[in-house]
Parts: sequence; structure tokens; C-alpha cells
Amino acid sequence: MQRSRAKANSVQDDTDQNRLTPASELSNLNEREKKAVDQQSRPSAALIHETIRAEGERELNRSGVALMLSGFSAGLSIGFSVVVPAILMVALPDTSWEHLLTSLGYTVGFLIVVLGRQQLFTENTLTPVLPLLKFRDRHHLGQVLRLWSIVLVSNIAATWVFSAVLAHTPVFDPQIRAAIAAFSQTAIQYDFWPTFLKAVFAGWLVALMVWLMPAAGDAKPLVTYVVALAHLAHIIAGSVEASFLVHLGEASLADYAFRSLSPRCSATLWAG
Repeated sequence: MQRSRAKANSVQDDTDQNRLTPASELSNLNEREKKAVDQQSRPSAALIHETIRAEGERELNRSGVALMLSGFSAGLSIGFSVVVPAILMVALPDTSWEHLLTSLGYTVGFLIVVLGRQQLFTENTLTPVLPLLKFRDRHHLGQVLRLWSIVLVSNIAATWVFSAVLAHTPVFDPQIRAAIAAFSQTAIQYDFWPTFLKAVFAGWLVALMVWLMPAAGDAKPLVTYVVALAHLAHIIAGSVEASFLVHLGEASLADYAFRSLSPRCSATLWAG
């Protein structure tokens, strides 16, 4: 009797698993042929959805300290998405195509975040929401709000630390610091609504990286090349830029709050 139940459960598990594969709808194939099709196919939409939902459940159950440390690390890492383009600006000639190459440097910080499995706020506007949409209860809502608040505060705090080091220490020579300041001007260049619209597209693209995970793997940060190329507004990278200008005295805290942080934050949540 127990063997029969175990066999029935095994069959049911296989059925549940197979329904997520691309070959699950091909009734005219045997199991070996279905496995061959699955090996050559892209992940199905259902499989991607369940993979991301499982990741979301895991992130929601992490401790507050783990989220804080991971979020702080991500904020520091994103700082290199500001530093590397500035270094390229100094190294490259002043030409019409310079922006095409300096924008590649913008992907470096995101690459570090992805490879290091660090917590970035813009990626978390999607992943933990899938469990919430499935269960739709107060428990998961509380977990999502807890994760968002810890990760966002940790990300922002780290960007201020990183920009303070850039502004007040000789870690980079004056020429590169001047290039960082020039590169950062776009962070406070626009009013609320233009920045909001730019941040909607940036937030959508970065959240899209999550959906690319099963197919693109660690190559997904290349999506952020478009963010830099199109002068879109990313909340965490923008915080590095705007806080650096505040440290230099070229922007006020009001500029940081109302021309950078608030439009980008609200747009990111809406886009995710």
C-alpha cells in the first residue's frame, strides 16, 4: 500500500513538473522524445514564472540582517556604474560616438550585483511580488513591504557612503572626479515628471532582467546598457550621482530628494 502511494505521488510530481516544460502539450510524443524536445527548447513562460516565484519566496524568508548586508553591498557595487563610465570619458577622445562606449561602463556595477547575488531594489519590485499575487494575504504583503524597506534603505545608505569616498578622498585623481561630476549632472537635470518617465522605462528594463534569468543567465546586466545609452533614470545609480553632487556642493538635499530620489522611487515601484 505504501509503495502504491509513493508511486502515485511520484507520478503526480512528474505530471506537475512536466506541465511546466515546452513539450508538455505534445501528446503524440513519448517521454524520451519529450525530454529531447525540452533539452533543445527555451524555458516555457510557466517555468520562468515558477522559478522566479520560488526565488521570491526564498528572498521573503531571509533574515533582516542578511537583507541589509546584501542591500548595502549592492549599493556600493552600483557605484562602479558611475565610476567606470567616468574613467572611460577621460580615456576616450571627445567624439560623437564616445557615449556609445562609455555607456558600456554603466553595466559594470549591475554585473557585480548579479554575479554576487546582491539585493538591488529595482530587481525586487518583481521577484517578491509574485508570491504575494499568488497568496494575496496580509502575511505576504507584510513580507514584501519589509523586504522593500530594508533593501531600499540599505541601497541608498551605501550610495551615500560610496559617493562620500569619491568626493572627499584622493582615491581617484581630480580629472576622473571632474568626469564623475560631469557624468552625474543628469541625475538632477530634469524636473519631477521628466525624471519619473525616464525612471519608468529604467525600472521596467531592470525588472525585465529577472525574466531573462533562465535564458540569459549572467549576461542579463547587458540590458542596463540601454538605460545608460538612452539617458534613462535608475534610482540607485542616480542616488550615487546625485549624492556625489551634494557632497561637492553642486546640488542641495532638496535637489536630491525631489529631482532624483522621489520621482525615481515612485516610478520604479509603478514600473515593476
